[in-house]
Amino acid sequence: MDKFSDLKRVILGNNQIYIIDTCMRGVVFMKYTIKGKQTGVTNAMQEKAIKKIGKFERFFKPDAEAVISFKIEKDRYTFETAIYSGGTIIRAEECSNDMYASMDMVVEKLERQIRKYKTKLGKRIRQDAMTPDNFYIHEDIDEDESYDVVRTKRFPLKPMDVEEAILQMNLLAHNFFVFINSDTETVNVVYRRKDGKYGLIEPEM
Repeated sequence: MDKFSDLKRVILGNNQIYIIDTCMRGVVFMKYTIKGKQTGVTNAMQEKAIKKIGKFERFFKPDAEAVISFKIEKDRYTFETAIYSGGTIIRAEECSNDMYASMDMVVEKLERQIRKYKTKLGKRIRQDAMTPDNFYIHEDIDEDESYDVVRTKRFPLKPMDVEEAILQMNLLAHNFFVFINSDTETVNVVYRRKDGKYGLIEPEM
C-alpha cells in the first residue's frame, strides 16, 4: 500500500507542506519545504519528491525538516535535498537531463551517506539527530573511515567587506576564504560556486 494513502497533506503558506498521520491524532512526522528556482513546481513534482524523500523519515525524529529544491537551467534539471535534524544536515544535489532521474540520483546519494555514516551519525555527531533503532539498511559498508587531519593552518582574520574577501580569495587562487565581515562583525566564508559565481556563508545566531 502506498505510504501516503493513510496520510493527510496540509499545505501551509508558500510550498510548505506538512505530512500528518491522521491515525496518530495529528502528529507531525516531517516538514517539507519545496522551492522552485527558475521553474514552477507542479503537483506531480511535489508528490514524487515527497514520496521519494519520505522514505528517509524513519531515520529521523519527528521534528526533522526536508528542504527540496527544483531548478531548470537550459536543458539541465537539478534536484537538491537538505534534511535538517537535531543540528545535523544531510544534503545531496544532482543534475541531469531529466528531473526524475536527478531525483533518483539524489535518493541514492542520501542512502549511501546514511549507510556509510550511520554509526557516526547515530552516536558521534549528534545524539538527538537520529533514531538509532532505525539504522537497519541491509548493505555491508566499511564504517571504519577515520577523519585524519593531516595539516593545520592558522592565519589572522582581518575585518573586510564581502567584495574585498572575494578579491582576496581570487588573489590567493583559493575556492573559499574565511574572514570577519566588517558589516556584521561575524566570521563569514565566501566561496566559488560550480557555476562560476560566488556564495556567502553566514552564521545563524
